[in-house]
Amino acid sequence: DTEARPLVDWRQAREIAVAMSRDDVLSMPERRKLDAEFRELVRRCVPIVSAYTGDTLPDAPERTFAFDRVDWVNANIDAFEAMFAPLEGLNLLGDAANRTVAAEMMGTLNQKVLSAEVGLLLGYLARKVLGQYDLTLLGREPVSAGKLYYVEPNIRAAEQLLGLPRDDFRMWLALHEVTHAFEFEAHPWLREHFNAMLERYFGFLKEDAQHLRATGLSGLRTYVDRIRQGTGESGSWLESVMSPEQRELFTAMQATMCIIEGYSNHVMNAVGRTLLPNYELISRRFSERQQNRTQADRLLAKLTGLDVKMEQYRLGEEFIDFVVKARGHDFARRVWDGPDSLPTMAEIKQPQRWLDRMDGRDIRRPMGRSVLATGHA
Repeated sequence: DTEARPLVDWRQAREIAVAMSRDDVLSMPERRKLDAEFRELVRRCVPIVSAYTGDTLPDAPERTFAFDRVDWVNANIDAFEAMFAPLEGLNLLGDAANRTVAAEMMGTLNQKVLSAEVGLLLGYLARKVLGQYDLTLLGREPVSAGKLYYVEPNIRAAEQLLGLPRDDFRMWLALHEVTHAFEFEAHPWLREHFNAMLERYFGFLKEDAQHLRATGLSGLRTYVDRIRQGTGESGSWLESVMSPEQRELFTAMQATMCIIEGYSNHVMNAVGRTLLPNYELISRRFSERQQNRTQADRLLAKLTGLDVKMEQYRLGEEFIDFVVKARGHDFARRVWDGPDSLPTMAEIKQPQRWLDRMDGRDIRRPMGRSVLATGHA
């Protein structure tokens, strides 16, 4: 058999994740009732976000669904499989004719371990995610509009644990996810830009896998040398094993995610302050929830890089807030003009540098040429 063994047994990964998620399953009547509730929330949010951002969004309520945890696993396992796809087909054990029994056994063991790890990660995330804007990425066709998911058992658990008012908290959460829909669908270049970065990133991973295949254990020296050279912008262990070129791309991806998440948080908070009577209570308790995570949560976040995502929320929101305070929201919206208008990570940490760059661009622009805010570069 010359066919390479898949890195992950996706059936096994799904079974593990689902086994962790079977509690609190939604019944069909409850699902229909919640679908209607969340669609009404989104219907209320769309004109509010549109009025603040100046963008428009078609038919979002019809793409809104209440999920339980198993639903979330089923909706996201395809995305996880797509993440590993660039590495599939690489025969890391060598040609079939030259494989030893020990090598075959090791390949089976590695697959079982990796499948279990992926399943555990999916099962863990299924218990944490509150809402999600799901957009097809990685070049899968046909390109469809994104979907909005709200994981009811997790939302309900957060409300009970933090003592949050149901209606206001759900509206607060919906504002964040609806803003994600505006970001990607009102600015089509963003999906294409982010997709291109993802494809390059997974291309790098494939190159590394091919390098290990060709060099065996001696190839590990490459990664030891990378670690010695530094850990990159965020200090994440993920960056420590990257080449300088990989790290540059990873940092650009992180900067883009900072703006995507930070802008959504900014809109959620800017609108929520005037819209929701319990805004201050929700904001304070939700912030405390992030700070008071268990040691197990902190460890898993560190190992998986999820701690970097939490940092994205904070840095991105601080950047947008700074720009809005300094120049107003219309100026801040220029991050959506096109890829060249996105701030670098260095500019996110020092927003004045982005303001200076944009001002310099305005000075060089010929008279009479307006600044586009339509989502096209």
